[in-house]
Amino acid sequence: MSMLQEFKAFAMRGNVVDMAVGIVIGGAFGKIVSSFVADVLMPPLGLLLGGMNFSSLAVTLKDAAEGVDAVMLKYGVFIQSIVDFIIIAFAIFMVVKAMNSLKKQEEAAPPPAPPAPSKEEVLLTEIRDALRTR
Repeated sequence: MSMLQEFKAFAMRGNVVDMAVGIVIGGAFGKIVSSFVADVLMPPLGLLLGGMNFSSLAVTLKDAAEGVDAVMLKYGVFIQSIVDFIIIAFAIFMVVKAMNSLKKQEEAAPPPAPPAPSKEEVLLTEIRDALRTR
């Protein structure tokens, strides 16, 4: 098997394709949540806290000098990232919880009854029983 054929077999396996789709959707979901936090959630929260803009919260460690930018500790952006993480983690938790409940329902379903024995099996059983009684 050539390397190209082996790679194709690997890449086309169901788990790899499912994982790739999940990563792409997860990346897009992360951008949506980041925008939600930065543009929808944090401005009203900042307004409630006295007109504070979280993204501009920072501590200057070293002032700007000639041609050198200031060194800043941007803890406001860090707070936004924490809120992003909490929302994404909660959404993933809800998806996993739903999947687990579906899996439990599937496991709780009774197994189907075994099929009735065929005519040949019934006949062989009768012959066996007749031979035992002799």
